[in-house]
Amino acid sequence: MKNPVERIRDRLIAGDSQKAIMVYSERNRRYFTEFPSDAGALLITLEEAYLLQDFRYEEAAGYSAKNCTVVGFKNFMEKLLELLEQGGVKQVYLEINKLSVAEARKFEKAFNEKGIEVVLDETLDNAIKDQRMIKSPEEVKKIEASQAITDAAFEHILPFIKEGVTERELALEIEFFMRKNGADGVAFDLIVAAGKSGSQCHAVPSQNTVQKGDFITMDTGALLDGYHSDMTRTVALGKVSDEQRRVYETVLEAQLAVINAVKPGMVCKDVDKIARDIIEKDYPGAFGHGLGHGVGFEIHEWPAFSSKDETVCQEGMVITDEPGVYLPAQYGVRIEDMLLITADGCRSLTKSPKELIEL
Repeated sequence: MKNPVERIRDRLIAGDSQKAIMVYSERNRRYFTEFPSDAGALLITLEEAYLLQDFRYEEAAGYSAKNCTVVGFKNFMEKLLELLEQGGVKQVYLEINKLSVAEARKFEKAFNEKGIEVVLDETLDNAIKDQRMIKSPEEVKKIEASQAITDAAFEHILPFIKEGVTERELALEIEFFMRKNGADGVAFDLIVAAGKSGSQCHAVPSQNTVQKGDFITMDTGALLDGYHSDMTRTVALGKVSDEQRRVYETVLEAQLAVINAVKPGMVCKDVDKIARDIIEKDYPGAFGHGLGHGVGFEIHEWPAFSSKDETVCQEGMVITDEPGVYLPAQYGVRIEDMLLITADGCRSLTKSPKELIEL
């Protein structure tokens, strides 16, 4: 498979030396070059890709940036225009969704003065979106490595779940374990929600303590080499009631039904409906969010994987499957895996057990 720069070049430039692509956003620059920096730009022409970096990052980029030639500058706009004129570029695609109005006007004015047309529509944004939806084998390996840390953190935290421990203490222990075991950081603000807090699907870990009979929902993920993982498990401290068990089994049934059904060609909203119909039958209105989302270089990528998403599932997508039931002021249950869509179905990248664990 071609590298990310080659693929976006093939799609938008297609042999036209008068066209160029400018990637300005931090996240997408890193996607194409694997180099993190909070400034600069990536200019892709027919013949070359230039990563423009100032003094702070130029040396480091020279060592580790991929798929590009690193170019230093003292005046960003002067260097950018110099490269465009040098290449005979007459049209540049910009990321309209990633630029402020002021930035877009600045580039438009500077380029137009040199007789260069600026494409300020969603052409580039949509091309990047479509490309990032389909993960390369190398990207899948990085996501799996991130998930391996998350799986290990789940196994690690179970002995710490005892009566009186706080949600915040558990979240901090998970984060410390992830970082100690190779993660660059956490993929998002970790969620640990015990008892009544579990009815809030995005609860913030607090000084709320775990009590006997509580469900404890832990939504966790590691960040490694630029790639994210995302997993949710709900466990119980002590024996649960018959109704709690029914809720758990309903969510698990919905989650497994998706794994058994999803495959290339299915529309995302139809996959969402598989899980939603199972939950709505017994717990109407209790599953208030989408089934999942794409995950990879960002924690929330495309597709949206919800009841309104018309995206067609394709081989190479990595999506989350995370149905839940949330009973206000009582408790909640969510179970989440990351799924890689394969040629004939899917493969879970998540290895942690899903059967109800009563500690």
